[in-house]
Amino acid sequence: MFDFGISGYSPAWLSGSSVVATTHGERLAMLEGRRLTRALLVWDLDEDVWFSDGLVLLDFEGEQVEIVHQKFDEISITWNTIDPAQPLDWAGTGLQLAWREGVPDELASLQGQRLQAVELLEWKGDDLAHGTVAVGFLFPHDRLTIYNALDENGMEFEEPDHRYTRQRL
Repeated sequence: MFDFGISGYSPAWLSGSSVVATTHGERLAMLEGRRLTRALLVWDLDEDVWFSDGLVLLDFEGEQVEIVHQKFDEISITWNTIDPAQPLDWAGTGLQLAWREGVPDELASLQGQRLQAVELLEWKGDDLAHGTVAVGFLFPHDRLTIYNALDENGMEFEEPDHRYTRQRL
């Protein structure tokens, strides 16, 4: 199984919001009330851009949720398994990758805010993305949605598209 350049990492692939809710809903809901203390993205050092194929790490006062999407409908959510101090090696490709905090500005501005709620969002559009699952994090005046951008992660900081169905956890 591919480890996303993280020695010892083992993703746990799921499809469908009901499966994700059953597997992770209670634990995601327990993040409510915690402050986002750290947010890390995999960064391509050569291109100086977010490497959206890598994981997104969100630390809520010591509870680290690790999110990554692949293919057209798979999401992996893991908990407290990744040490961002360890180097990344993307399958020996020579890509210069590192964990980076403080980017983009919208994500950095969420740090220190208390999480008000978590939502699972399922895409109901009439297209290839139908059925993909996103995770929404709601803060007092902002939000973050990590979604499947068709075989990589995407991030949005505004209200989700109306074609998502929402399930508040």
